[in-house]
Amino acid sequence: MSESMILLIAGMAVATYIPRMVPFLVFRGSALPDFLQNVLKNVPYAILGALIVPAIFMTDKGFIFGAVGAAAAFAAGYLGWNVIFVVLASILAVMGYAYFFS
Repeated sequence: MSESMILLIAGMAVATYIPRMVPFLVFRGSALPDFLQNVLKNVPYAILGALIVPAIFMTDKGFIFGAVGAAAAFAAGYLGWNVIFVVLASILAVMGYAYFFS
């Protein structure tokens, strides 16, 4: 492996490590306010929404497939399910729609 490739990998490792380590150093020994904790609890669902919404419109099977998956994901997220179960609910809904209506 070339020296430039090793430096590139090391640089990416540092760039990934620093943003993850800084909050631990800054907030060491202190509790976050309740408002901030509630905001951070919703971050996974916001990211999931940012991933799902564009995929609804860009699916090659048609808009209805995306809409079925989105409806299942939004319903599971509204019920407060864990993110992995939200994704699985969406996948199962689209699979069920494809099985019964295609």
